[in-house]
Amino acid sequence: MGENEKMLDSLRRLCSRRECCSSEIRRKIRLKGGLDEEAILSSLCKDGYLSDRRYASAFARDKSSLDGWGAVKIRYALKNKDIDEEIIREAIADVDATLAENRLRKLLESRYGVLRDDPQRRLKILRWALGRGYTYEEISPLLEDLEKGGCGCDG
Repeated sequence: MGENEKMLDSLRRLCSRRECCSSEIRRKIRLKGGLDEEAILSSLCKDGYLSDRRYASAFARDKSSLDGWGAVKIRYALKNKDIDEEIIREAIADVDATLAENRLRKLLESRYGVLRDDPQRRLKILRWALGRGYTYEEISPLLEDLEKGGCGCDG
């Protein structure tokens, strides 16, 4: 078995355990050195082990629902992984907007409670939420509801 075949088998095992993007796989191939990068990538894509579109969709969904990231931060992270802009747009569009807004609302409520007695509460929460990848337009109305006492709770 040649070096290309060994690397291909290793990468197939990796890609069958978790989603990978092509830039991650390229980096692994280059670390080994002396291999036919394009042939390995082509084989992984053709056999369905590797798909940047599938990776981006899973990444966006997971980061939004599990880590509470906004679209800005997700876009930036995917761009750093050399994912095509069109694929990034599709992945972000696939994220359920209602669930993302509810997640943001819960994050803001939690942060609001922690900073309840801080005179700079609004500024700190805004800066924190912007750092999580949400836009001012997404944050502001929810924060205004919190300040008015409408936490979104029943009762």
